[in-house]
Amino acid sequence: MRRSFGALAAVLLLFACSTSPLGRKQLLLVPEATMDAMGAQAFQQLKATTPTESGAAVNAYVRCVALPITELTRSQLGDTKWEIVVFKDESANAFALPGGRIGVHTGLLKVATTSAQLAAVIGHEVGHVIARHGAERVSEGLAAQGGLALIDAFVLGKSMGDDQRGLIMGALGVGAQFGVLLPHSRGQESEADLIGLDLMARSGFDPAQSVELWKNMARQGGKSPPEFLSTHPATDNRIESLEAQLPEATPKYQKALASGHRPDCKRP
Repeated sequence: MRRSFGALAAVLLLFACSTSPLGRKQLLLVPEATMDAMGAQAFQQLKATTPTESGAAVNAYVRCVALPITELTRSQLGDTKWEIVVFKDESANAFALPGGRIGVHTGLLKVATTSAQLAAVIGHEVGHVIARHGAERVSEGLAAQGGLALIDAFVLGKSMGDDQRGLIMGALGVGAQFGVLLPHSRGQESEADLIGLDLMARSGFDPAQSVELWKNMARQGGKSPPEFLSTHPATDNRIESLEAQLPEATPKYQKALASGHRPDCKRP
């Protein structure tokens, strides 16, 4: 998308005042179309630098889990065509980008040991997109540095330093691959947890498995915790919060089952 973003400064106030799906005030200075373009550009870079998994069974499994979740995003994201890619990477990680891109690392499948646990991760990451957390983090960077030209350069493929590119990727949630870790705020993480729990339950995945997923993540800690754990801290408080939401999420899961939503995803 080749266009100048210099005019963005004239309409910042239009986008600045916003509220997240759960009622939290957000600073949003970047239009959705710009974020979608940034997500597309970031995903292309990742595909160019990271090997992808070609195994049909693994790809079918991940798609089987992801598609029921993405189908539920229409009310928030419209008729987004989601691209789902499995990356050959042993780190336990996954991400979702504005514009409908999902990446899952093969290493995550060793930690998310059931389809519902994988759904918990994918739902969480899609929750970040629904709540526009990427736009919020980019906006915070703009407010701190006045970096409109940096976004322009990133989207249009202009020259920029590795540090600058890494910061943009970090704001989008995929900076770890470029040596930049920018953890989401506690508020953003809580929102993504709750949105993800709702998505997985309404998709027909047992929401109780979200708790088991985070317990698995915690057991993988020690000297070299999983990359996903580094950027999404799994604390006892977080597990307790998910457990506290199960009485609300479980009836949604049961309703999904009664309606015939029973994803039969065969783990390879």
